[in-house]
Amino acid sequence: MHFLKIISLIIFTLSLASCSSPQRVVTYQKQIIKPIPKAKKSTLHEALLKIDAKVGDPIFIRIFKKEKKLELWVKSNKKFKLCKTYNICTFSGELGPKLKQGDKQSPEGFYTVNQKQLKPNSKYHLGLILNFPNRYDKYQKRTGSYLMIHGKCSSTGCYAMGNTQIEEIYKMAEATLKNSQKKFDVHIFPFKMTPKNMELYNSNKWLPFWINLKLGYDIFERYGLVPIVRADKNSYRFFLLSKDKI
Repeated sequence: MHFLKIISLIIFTLSLASCSSPQRVVTYQKQIIKPIPKAKKSTLHEALLKIDAKVGDPIFIRIFKKEKKLELWVKSNKKFKLCKTYNICTFSGELGPKLKQGDKQSPEGFYTVNQKQLKPNSKYHLGLILNFPNRYDKYQKRTGSYLMIHGKCSSTGCYAMGNTQIEEIYKMAEATLKNSQKKFDVHIFPFKMTPKNMELYNSNKWLPFWINLKLGYDIFERYGLVPIVRADKNSYRFFLLSKDKI
């Protein structure tokens, strides 16, 4: 019993010492980590304003397979200006042209879209049907049909853009065909046809075909004008109108 009284006294003494001594108060502030905001994507309206263009002006589309990009160009002050670049959700096949029906290959080359090729009731939400096979494809005995730029994110020989993006692209296509163009051009390349990329693929079996595509690519890159495209049995040929100032 005496032992317990001593222990109790020690505890009580320590308690008094602790209470009477100055206390160091430590506070912990909860760190709030805010997520890094994503870069805001410009709306179609904002993108058009930047290049002094509007819905209904002439358009031009370029597609690059390797980079999975679709470029929407709009004509402003007599030259085409890049309005928006969209990420391609998916396409089927590899680099290289489509050869035959059922090969699940997405095409490469120079195509057009007119009013009859709009597909507002597509099972892929909305669609723009390319004029595949074009004259050059027919010379090469290539086959296939209903190859499109469309919505959703699945593809069998087409370029799927997702529903939100195809709505913007389709809106521009529909308006220009109604107001200023009977048809518009869609140029599809395996990749950005820079010297570096051409060197990278210089042993590919499709290099001769791609060298021909590069002629059309270079004209637009240099002058900002969409060339007139013709075809014979062996190649595409490119021209600019005499009224085009270069």
